[in-house]
Order: sequence, then structure tokens, then C-alpha cells
Amino acid sequence: MSAADEYLKEKEQIDDLLQRGFSIVGIREELDGTDVKFKRKGTDGEYEELRLLTADARKYVSTFIVHFFKQLNA
Repeated sequence: MSAADEYLKEKEQIDDLLQRGFSIVGIREELDGTDVKFKRKGTDGEYEELRLLTADARKYVSTFIVHFFKQLNA
């Protein structure tokens, strides 16, 4: 699979979780990828974790974090 295909697959997984009402609640960088923890809004314990292997997918997730902090400071 090409790098572009891998990125698109990870981006689709991220978008799917966000569309299903999940929010990013944690990020952990590892040598072999980034673990992103999602929690469904309005629930006590429904979590999903996604390991991102492509740099582009990690950058894509970071745009949501930056957007969140910009809204906090607005």
C-alpha cells in the first residue's frame, strides 16, 4: 500500500470517529506511531484508540488540537 493510501485510510478512521460523536481526549507519541484516544461525548466510558502510523495523519489530528485551543482563547 502506498503512503498516500495509508494516510487516506487513517484519515477516514479519524473522520468516522469524529462523525460518530467522539472527541480526542489524549495523544501519546511512540517511536512506532501515535496513539490517539477518543471518547464519545455524553458517555462515561466509551473509548476508542487509534494508532496512527503516517506523519500526514498525525498532522491531520494536530489540526483539530490547534483548532480546539484557538477556540478556547477566542
